[in-house]
Amino acid sequence: MSDPLAADPPYDPGFPATTPAVTFDSGGARLLGVLHVPAGPGPHPVVVLLHGFPGNERNFDLAQALRRAGYAGLVFHYRGSWGVGGTYSWTHVLEDSAAVVAGLRDLAAAHRLDPGRLAVVGHSLGGFAALMTAAADPSVKAVASAAGFDLGAAAELCAAEPKARAGYVEAFDGELDPLRGTSGQALVGEMEAAGDTWRLAGLAPLLAGRPVLLIGTGRDVVTPHEIHHDPLVAAYRAEPVERLEHHLFPTDHALSDHRVALARTIIDFLRRAL
Repeated sequence: MSDPLAADPPYDPGFPATTPAVTFDSGGARLLGVLHVPAGPGPHPVVVLLHGFPGNERNFDLAQALRRAGYAGLVFHYRGSWGVGGTYSWTHVLEDSAAVVAGLRDLAAAHRLDPGRLAVVGHSLGGFAALMTAAADPSVKAVASAAGFDLGAAAELCAAEPKARAGYVEAFDGELDPLRGTSGQALVGEMEAAGDTWRLAGLAPLLAGRPVLLIGTGRDVVTPHEIHHDPLVAAYRAEPVERLEHHLFPTDHALSDHRVALARTIIDFLRRAL
């Protein structure tokens, strides 16, 4: 197999690579997605890519790299984001992620997919949603989180430090342009109401038997690794999550100068996991 980060695969006239637009129903809204189907008869393993808040980095580079490596990659938008109907909330992000994982089974035959080899990969808030989705759905065979945002840990910080709470409200308010039906206060309030039920360390028993990849970011002011990555690694090692893989990259929240390293790490992980 050629290096998926350096070369395109050969054209297959019988089963060419395609990039169809797809939709999913969730909570009365129609979610919009793009599926990156590899060449070849398949059926291909499939990876759901969950973007963060609000979704300025949507990881299409990962979807393309995964396709070149033989994986179908799906990118989609949550309710209330980027022109999709409905209202935005953390709960809706979780519901939408679960609905898309379930809905991919209906697309399997039409797009040469193997839903029995399905992984979920997320960045930032998407990392939180990926781990929560996998914990709730045993059919997810592997899960990866990059610069994951631990809403439970953030809620604890809000309770302990009013200044930190005000900082989250202000930060969330500054990212609302592509979203509808929410506010910084509403998002922080929802996070606080969920509390420890959204703490990612508590998912360790539900993930213990599956491959899990955690990637932290060492120059990250959005999800500092001391709060959002290191405690999670410690909790999963203690469970233990026996197929845990973890890395700390010296990069920023968007992994701006580590996109090749990110893609290669995820692809190598999935080759072992699926």
